Amino acid sequence: MRIEVAGITHVGMKRNHNEDNYLLLPEENLCCVADGMGGHSSGEIASKIAVEELGEFFRMTSRDADATWPFKMDKTRNYDENRLATGIKLANSKIFERAAGDTKYKGMGTTIVTVYFANATAYVGHVGDSRVYFFRDGTLKQVTEDHSLLNDYLKAKKLTPEEIENFPHKNVIVRALGMKESVVVDVTRIEPKEGDIFLLCSDGLSGMVADPQMQEVLVRTSELEKACGQLIDLANAAGGNDNVTCVLARYHND
Repeated sequence: MRIEVAGITHVGMKRNHNEDNYLLLPEENLCCVADGMGGHSSGEIASKIAVEELGEFFRMTSRDADATWPFKMDKTRNYDENRLATGIKLANSKIFERAAGDTKYKGMGTTIVTVYFANATAYVGHVGDSRVYFFRDGTLKQVTEDHSLLNDYLKAKKLTPEEIENFPHKNVIVRALGMKESVVVDVTRIEPKEGDIFLLCSDGLSGMVADPQMQEVLVRTSELEKACGQLIDLANAAGGNDNVTCVLARYHND
């Protein structure tokens, strides 16, 4: 198994600083995107803590298989699902502690989306409204479900396209790292095939660029770094209302 990765983050066209962070950790077959929130620069701090803590937990558990984990194993999940969920929960704890210990970080938080490849399986873990998409045979599909107020409304009752467009609380997320002492982490399993691509992004991309446009980029551009750049350019050309981050991971079974 071999994973080919690329990632780009951009401040966008309207913001003066970037609160997104991303992680490419090919030696652990792990990548992630985090979209921070909070006043001043605290969103940037939260997303940075998230990617650093997740990366360090994976490095530590690789070095020492007997290392003590900060949370108990969930018996309904296998080792790899637990490893990913625990890393994300640890990040949540660190952000919550930092926010509780310093008033200038009060209320900070971050979304996170991750893909971890192990034993010919892709494990997708996420909290918040950043997204993971899955590209196979020319078709792009959303894997994650937004933890947002808008999505809760969509599930509860059907909204017309006009109601969706005019929904007043589009940016309200109902689950994020740092909001509470503990967090529920969604983990999805996918069995990838040779050449499958996973797209991880902040809502600066998914909120500005329609899924068919993203699909079109991946259909015509095989080089991952170049495809990331084209996706970022599309978001900025559409207005670039937010920071925009894109990570692409291609699976090879050699």
